Amino acid sequence: MTLGFLELPLWGLVLVTLVLTHITIVSVTIFLHRHQAHRALELHPVASHFFRFWLWLTTGMITREWVAVHRKHHAKCETPEDPHSPRWFGIRKVLLQGAELYRAGAADPASLETYGAGTPNDWLERRIYSAHPTLGIALMLLIDMALFGPLGITVWAVQMLWIPFWAAGVVNGLGHYAGYRNFETEDASTNLTPWGFLIGGEELHNNHHAYPASARLSCRWWEFDIGWFYIRTLSLLGLARVRNVAPRVRFRPTRTEIDSETLGHLIRNRVHVLSWYGRKVILPVLRQEYRFAAKPDRWLLRKAKSLMLREGLPADAGARQFLEQVFGKSHALETVYGFKERLKELWIKTHWDSEGRLQALRAWCHDAEQTGIESLRLFAERLRTYTVQPA
Repeated sequence: MTLGFLELPLWGLVLVTLVLTHITIVSVTIFLHRHQAHRALELHPVASHFFRFWLWLTTGMITREWVAVHRKHHAKCETPEDPHSPRWFGIRKVLLQGAELYRAGAADPASLETYGAGTPNDWLERRIYSAHPTLGIALMLLIDMALFGPLGITVWAVQMLWIPFWAAGVVNGLGHYAGYRNFETEDASTNLTPWGFLIGGEELHNNHHAYPASARLSCRWWEFDIGWFYIRTLSLLGLARVRNVAPRVRFRPTRTEIDSETLGHLIRNRVHVLSWYGRKVILPVLRQEYRFAAKPDRWLLRKAKSLMLREGLPADAGARQFLEQVFGKSHALETVYGFKERLKELWIKTHWDSEGRLQALRAWCHDAEQTGIESLRLFAERLRTYTVQPA
């Protein structure tokens, strides 16, 4: 029996399906996400239209709707207005019904008006892509059946499920529920894996929330963002131009005096500074206190870890009372947590002018070095050398 124009073995059919779905993932991360939603790069009209056409065929998603839902997610992250926050909807619903949440968010005219500006509005968008979103996926079904015969229906079904599961479910769900964090953003975003292959680099979700306008989602040397690899390839071909990337933190040993430039780098990269403070100051003190703590107190320290490190956790009265109980048993932990809160005042206190912030930072470093806590003293010394490599 003729299976279609392409007679492939089962392994070949699986491989082709993975390639087709990967092109869809690449289209979402490069065109919809980094180009349209965040303007992190510019695309040549040829590349831009290819991505639009492919997404019409394989997802039926409307650019303006996708962009509006995603921008609202950033603007209202982890609040009741977030279109798909596991904190409010629950991980099960976001993971398994992420597409339904997306459609609900896209159906809100006010959100489209507020967050959907600047998306394509040409003749093709108005008359074909937005006007007939299901026509593309129906055409994809016919193409798959012509190429692969009856098995083309299976190929098509996988294509239709790929983005709802991986992007709407896994990234929006697990990406705010489990994983590791490089940056202490004021949301629950996480990196699912340091090797962003399967979902085009979107697995590096915490990095993205730290620097939303960055075209590169990898931030540490051991992370790999395949979407960035494709963007660099398009750039070499003259089909893309990068506008923004996240800064690379550097330490300049010759810099010993804190000046306005140092202050600016610290404030702009505060999500990195807070994460760095947690790793280099709070964690060492926690480990030391745990080593010498009585057994009944060790569970308090284990529970206190996330409350002391993580930004964006609910700061309810119960959490504050628990920390006060911990601090009653450890002056060192109370001290380093207090210095963390003082450091955050540099960007929280809006009534301070630049000179006031600069003096506050210098006083912070001086006081930190006098506490007698070695990890805090070393951090303050290192802070004086903080700078970033120009993007």
